[in-house]
Formats: sequence, C-alpha cells, structure tokens
Amino acid sequence: MSLVEINFDGIVGPSHNYAGLSLGNIASSSHGGDTSYPRAAALQGLGKMRSNMELGLAQGFLLPLPRPNRGLIRDLALGADAPRQLIAAAWSASSMWTANAATVSPAPDTADGRCHLTPANLVTMAHRAQEWRDTKAQLDIAFGDSQHFAVHDAILPTFGDEGAANHMRFCERHGAEGVEVFVYGTQGGKFPARQHEQSSRAVARLHGLAPEKCVFIEQNPEAIAAGAFHNDVVSVANERVLFTHERAFADKQGAYDAIAAAFPALQVVEVPESAVSLEEAIRTYLFNAQLLTLPTGEMALVVPTECQESAAVWSWCEHMLATNGPIRKVIPVDVKQSMANGGGPACLRLRVVADPATVDPRFMLDEAKLERVEAVVAENWPEQIDPVDIGSDALAKTVIEAREALLSVLSLDTLA
Repeated sequence: MSLVEINFDGIVGPSHNYAGLSLGNIASSSHGGDTSYPRAAALQGLGKMRSNMELGLAQGFLLPLPRPNRGLIRDLALGADAPRQLIAAAWSASSMWTANAATVSPAPDTADGRCHLTPANLVTMAHRAQEWRDTKAQLDIAFGDSQHFAVHDAILPTFGDEGAANHMRFCERHGAEGVEVFVYGTQGGKFPARQHEQSSRAVARLHGLAPEKCVFIEQNPEAIAAGAFHNDVVSVANERVLFTHERAFADKQGAYDAIAAAFPALQVVEVPESAVSLEEAIRTYLFNAQLLTLPTGEMALVVPTECQESAAVWSWCEHMLATNGPIRKVIPVDVKQSMANGGGPACLRLRVVADPATVDPRFMLDEAKLERVEAVVAENWPEQIDPVDIGSDALAKTVIEAREALLSVLSLDTLA
C-alpha cells in the first residue's frame, strides 16, 4: 500500500456570505455585512486545487453541506422575526474550511493500523456546531473502506473540538510513523479558546495513539486575543519542519523541547516578532499556508497573495529562501474571497495520509472532474449575495438547486 498525503479541499458552497458570525476571527468580523461573491470564491478554491495537482500532488475534495439548514431552522423555530445572526447561521458556508472537518491520525500512528478520523464538534460557534453530522456523512462515504479507515462520532459537546486546525504531525515521511501534536487554548481572554485540552486527549485515545507519540501544547493566549482563533493561524507543520511565529505558544521553548523529545529530528523555522509582528502574520495569514512536500522532495509553502502584498511578510519569505533552509519555494495563490471571511489556504484543506486507491474515487480529483465541477459552479452558483438576500425564498431555491446540480455531476445524490 502506497501512503501519500492527500489534501481534501472544501468546495466553496453557493451560500457563501459575509455574516460576521465568528467571534475572534478578525477578518470575518471586519467584513461582516459585505457583499459576497460565491461563484468567484468557488472558482478561486478550485484554482488552488488545480495548482496543487499541477505540482504533482494528490488532491481530493469535500462537498458543501445542505444550506439553508432546514433542521436548524426547525429546531430553533426560526421565523422572519428571528435574530438575523441565527438566520444567517442556517445559511453558513463555513464547512468550506475543511481543516475544521476532522482530526486525522494516519495508519502508521494508530494501534489498529487504520487511518482514524474524528469529526470536529465545533460547539463554540452556533453556525459551525450544526456541521458535524453532515460532515460525517461525507467522511463515511469517502473513507468507507473499514479495512483501512475508522470514522468516529464527534467528541461530546462538553469539550470544544475544532479538528485539524489545532493538530500537527511530525514524521520522517508521510507514510512513516509520526508524532502527533495537539494544541489547545485556555479560557479567560477576550475571545473564546475554541480547542479544549480534554477533547484533544479524547481524540488521541479514540485513535489509539501511543502516549509517548503525543504532545499536548497550550496556544499563546496573546495569539488568541490577537485573532489566532486556531493554531493553524500561527503555526504549520510538515514532516520534520515546524514553521511558526515566535509568539504562537504559551511556552515557546517548552513547546519546542516537548516536540523534540518525542521527535528528535525536529527542524524549527521560527519567524521572529521583530521581522513580522503577530498582528501582521494574522492579517496576511502567513502561517495559514499549505506546507507541502513536492514529488521532488522539496518543501513548498503555498501562501495567500496577501503575503506577497505585505512588505514585511514578503521580505521575510525572500530572506527564508535565501538562507537555504528546509522550505525551498513560496507559492502565492488567490483565495481572496475565502480570506475576507477568515480562511486561508490551510483552512481550505484537510490533510489525510492514505493510499488514494482506498478512498472512494468520487471524492478524488482529476482534471476532467475538476472541469465538470467548474462548469457546474459557473452555471449555477450565485454571482453575488447581499446581506439582505439571506433568508429569501428565491435565494434558497438557487442555493439548493446549485448544490443538487453538483451532487448529480459527481454521482453523490445520496448526500442531497
């Protein structure tokens, strides 16, 4: 069996809108009430997927969830006079950020030799807490081969769990045994700490991970207060490399030492505050990037174009490349529609180490399928959504029919 890293990107849904629902996500809050452009957003995301495939990487996808969510509308008895934020929650397209879909432990790390996936409960935010059952329905199909995968239910909502956005893995190569790092927050700041330590520990137990191959680290409360609502806003890992901001962790040296004790080959690429401030790192999403191993063995960092537009960030990237360190390429991609709602390249993908042959082929992407999806988006996705449109019957009809057209072309009508 040939294990490789597969990036499963979320296809941006036809209800993509800027309702500003995510407390602590500065980009989302600052763009709340703006006009959104779902068609452009989806095509930008698909363009990023094409770029990854052109790099020679395995690429999968997950689908938009059913919106508006009739179940949520029914359960909260939402009528026309309901608070606008609750109505907008039922229309949220935030499942596009599949880094929050689940936590994934590859087969080499687990006691039973299967890849384990636990959907995130996302209980901190109402517009996201509704997602996990529909997400699991997709995971159950995509990873339905029980010889190679185990898909769990979400952790009990007593403890918040935000999935892979607060999880990192270190290994010599993706198909080898690794060390898994779980980053949690503590409550008490001006923004909620969304990842609970006990949910991280429960996921590690569910996945059958060896205790000596797990590290639990506290995120810096200052980073959360500055808008790093997930660890992947200030850190990203790949194989031996941790690419991180100096202020990512509550105890920086303690975090490095703990990871190195479990994984001695660790290489830390740290961006100092003096070069890129925490605020600028969060604004540009330098760390909310895809850190990838290319078929050549080189590592590449896929960053949003906002990094290229920042003098401080781009100067650091050029300096990093000139030092001949482990990251050899920096590749900007345009995901501005996602960025305006608070999600960069890393938010848009869930990393799964597996043999692509064991994944349901309907969830794997190739150029022909990508072109079919692009055609459906171009024909069916709304060009724009204004805030006053949310909740209207006309928009609901458009959004529902657009998703059904996508399911049909992918032969996944069972998810309607």
